[in-house]
Amino acid sequence: MTQSNDPVSAGGFPRVRIAAAVMLDRAGRILLVRKRHTLFFMQPGGKLEDGETALDTLARELNEELGCTLLQAIPLGIFSGWAANEVGQVVEAALFHVESAGAIKQRAEIEELVWVQPGDPGALRLAPLTRQHVLPLILSRGLKAF
Repeated sequence: MTQSNDPVSAGGFPRVRIAAAVMLDRAGRILLVRKRHTLFFMQPGGKLEDGETALDTLARELNEELGCTLLQAIPLGIFSGWAANEVGQVVEAALFHVESAGAIKQRAEIEELVWVQPGDPGALRLAPLTRQHVLPLILSRGLKAF
């Protein structure tokens, strides 16, 4: 999903495997979160633990971070970008379009959450994966809330 001349896809950098959620509301806005002691906004989700599938990770992280339950997850692909919070590492994200149940609220390590228009995130500091892949993907595929 990244270009072959891109240093991120060229390899040689430590990789962090994650599962991440594209969650949209009825107004077409995407949910972005900023974790405690970090600067960048990104999709909810997190690192795969030993023995977990990407969907297991996604369900666990959505419950821990936002207090909601995963109802449906449609795979969007695997995307790579520079890790926002681990210098010199590459994040490899299994990205899913997600439907959830329950009130979304800040929990666990989430410091802040915002709903933004994918075409106009304002002046937010966005994680490289979010800026380079996720927002363009939403716009190009015309993703909507479930």
